[in-house]
Amino acid sequence: MVNKLITEVLEKYNIDSTLVSYKTITHGYINDTYLIFLEGEPKFVLQQLNTSIFKKVEMLQQNIDRATSLLYNEQYSRLDFLRSSNGNTLVKYNDRYWRMMHYIPDSITFNTTNDECIAFEAGRIIGTFHRLLEKEATTAYHVTIPNFHDYKVRYKEFTSALEIANAKVVSSAKDAIKFVNDNIEHFDTLEMSDLAIRICHNDTKLNNILFGADKKALCLIDLDTIMPGYFIYDFGDLVRTVVNPVEEDEKNLSKVKFNINLFEKIVDGLHFSKMQLSDNELEYLPIGVALMPFLHGLRFLTDFLSGNIYYKVNYSDQNLDRCLSLFKFAALAFKHKGQMKFYLKMKLNNKGTI
Repeated sequence: MVNKLITEVLEKYNIDSTLVSYKTITHGYINDTYLIFLEGEPKFVLQQLNTSIFKKVEMLQQNIDRATSLLYNEQYSRLDFLRSSNGNTLVKYNDRYWRMMHYIPDSITFNTTNDECIAFEAGRIIGTFHRLLEKEATTAYHVTIPNFHDYKVRYKEFTSALEIANAKVVSSAKDAIKFVNDNIEHFDTLEMSDLAIRICHNDTKLNNILFGADKKALCLIDLDTIMPGYFIYDFGDLVRTVVNPVEEDEKNLSKVKFNINLFEKIVDGLHFSKMQLSDNELEYLPIGVALMPFLHGLRFLTDFLSGNIYYKVNYSDQNLDRCLSLFKFAALAFKHKGQMKFYLKMKLNNKGTI
């Protein structure tokens, strides 16, 4: 059934399906993604968008099309989306939405790393992404997921889920629930009105960065969440997935670490990109490093309490394991705030000194 559906979608992009084979890419939580082979060679990446999560797919793709028209230079590889026979990058077929892009040969992704070169390149490519979009009017982009990273809204969703959750589920999550209630007040110091609104990726985990075989970062992928936001979101998401050596569903919490050397390499890469940050942004970046794992952990916990209806899971407690691992990292980020602040100001402030 899937095979027939895929071949029919490919025909909308004028691809001869008789020459095609494919395999499923499994690392994403939301969309269904396939690597398409043409006569045995990887040529395209096809995605079916999850419309139960992404309610405004046309607006979402408009954001992507606008951003990708600017996201390329000698330091940033372009993501090239195919256009269908009707001239659109987004195809609606059989009540589902699809898009397809050219596969970048010999490209790879990493879920975790201990490599300082990869950390540096991750910081550089994030900074380059923002430099390429820095002149874009934020009003030209749709807000496709309102309050996506608003921790106050996410906390309300959590409390609502908690009120109606099964008692056994609540009991199994008691440590995670306590962590939320003990730490939510730490983020009240965030004054978003002081921060510049930028066009952000909003999901800059390490495996959303495409690398070449030489470990040089090529570009960001999974662009569904491109929309207005704050740089602390992109920076915090990147740090949480680079400086921690384990997957976000790691059950052995003693393995969750904060590698300060990798953090410094990210900042070095950001400095190399020549992205300019305001004093307020620099001030809030360390709390952003704690905010993003806390926020993602909160969303995983909310989904666990709700019966795992949002994120894909391989076993019933996976969202609980994800949130506990992320909360452990958030706690480590709090402990490293002083070190982060020192290095950020030393490396990135406009005067070049502390």
